[in-house]
Amino acid sequence: MGFRMPGIVRQGSFSASKATCKGLEVPKGYLAVYVGVNMRRFVIPISYLNQSSFQDLLSKAEQEFGYDHPTGGLTILCNEDEFLNLTSRLKELL
Repeated sequence: MGFRMPGIVRQGSFSASKATCKGLEVPKGYLAVYVGVNMRRFVIPISYLNQSSFQDLLSKAEQEFGYDHPTGGLTILCNEDEFLNLTSRLKELL
């Protein structure tokens, strides 16, 4: 599966409890994603990209919305609860 990831220049926590800190870089090995209609920001491990369930979510997002969004990060317009459920399962696996 091929997709483009625009430059990412913000940092936050995986749980998104501290939403955004403008001007800071994302730690090495992580990427920022914006989820849902409210564009809630999450910083997730890059290793999630190798997981088939996460790839399915990315494929669905690409088909419906594409990846060229003005946020400067990867945008996944799915339900936040769905995203949190998926990432919680992936966190347990890895």
